[in-house]
Amino acid sequence: MAASIASTFSGQAVRADARRSGSRRSAPRSGAFVVRAALEQQRMATPFDGFKFESIRESQISRAMTSRYFQDLHDHAEVDVVIVGAGSAGLSCAYELSKYPDIRVAIIEQGVAPGGGAWLGGQLFSAMCIRKPAHKLLDELEVAYDDEGTFVVVKHAALMTATLLSKVLAAPNIKLFNATAAEDLIVKQDKRGKYVAGAVTNWTLVSLNHDTQMCMDPNVIEAKVMVSSCGHDGPMGAAGVKRLAKLGMVEATPGMGALDMNSAEDAVVDRTREIVPGMVICGMEVAELDGCPRMGPTFGAMFMSGQKAAHVALNSLRRQQELEAAAKEGKQEEKPMVTA
Repeated sequence: MAASIASTFSGQAVRADARRSGSRRSAPRSGAFVVRAALEQQRMATPFDGFKFESIRESQISRAMTSRYFQDLHDHAEVDVVIVGAGSAGLSCAYELSKYPDIRVAIIEQGVAPGGGAWLGGQLFSAMCIRKPAHKLLDELEVAYDDEGTFVVVKHAALMTATLLSKVLAAPNIKLFNATAAEDLIVKQDKRGKYVAGAVTNWTLVSLNHDTQMCMDPNVIEAKVMVSSCGHDGPMGAAGVKRLAKLGMVEATPGMGALDMNSAEDAVVDRTREIVPGMVICGMEVAELDGCPRMGPTFGAMFMSGQKAAHVALNSLRRQQELEAAAKEGKQEEKPMVTA
């Protein structure tokens, strides 16, 4: 029995010694593994490993957003030009007006994402086709394209739209209010007749839920000129001309005609104009009012119509200044002369 116990302890000792011996032999291999792991980690490292943000309080973020937004509302309660709709025509109009830093501009866009239907080409394809000579705007914005002779192709519509949008947003004289709907027009009247004097606004989610909630009154943006670029008919499409028709300020809108690229684009640019005092239309809203054909997946007319609308708006501002100056002179002439 004693011999058996001694044999057992002796065997355990031998195995323990073997384990210690084996551990000493494998130590170099363990160290090599650690080195290899460290080298692998170093090889796979990125400049952002260990990245840490500055500490902040949640209330700081809230104040930073709200103070700026409500300051923007305060500063843009009255502007020179309000653009309703930030699709390809509206953004082109805003871009052209950005070249006139003394003109204060507000853009109202009912969607969260501005750009309208210009993020993709026809049938949800990527490429954007633009007929010449509208490609000159691409040259100005340094947007690359393939030249197909009478038209050019941008590899992705989003490239053009994102570039145009970035220029507009960076302009110091322009403010975009997206997720904001134009619910109505401000219409006033003087001895010359009725004229548009701004936009009635509300947050889009409120506008879409007037039927489900109690009355939620809107806000306003006064403007000397409104450019309506709400697109063709839809849930909020062609809103400007449809409202004018209900007010009896224009004839009923026939809606856009069937597709004909060649006649459609020329007609839309040609008929971009001030339809009533203080209101300019551009883009597919022109087609809705005048019954122009639609042009489908070619975007040159949208860009050119928007740029033309900017200059029509500038002409309207000049005319208003001249009328105000003439009115002041008339009042001065009416004053009786004071003799010594």
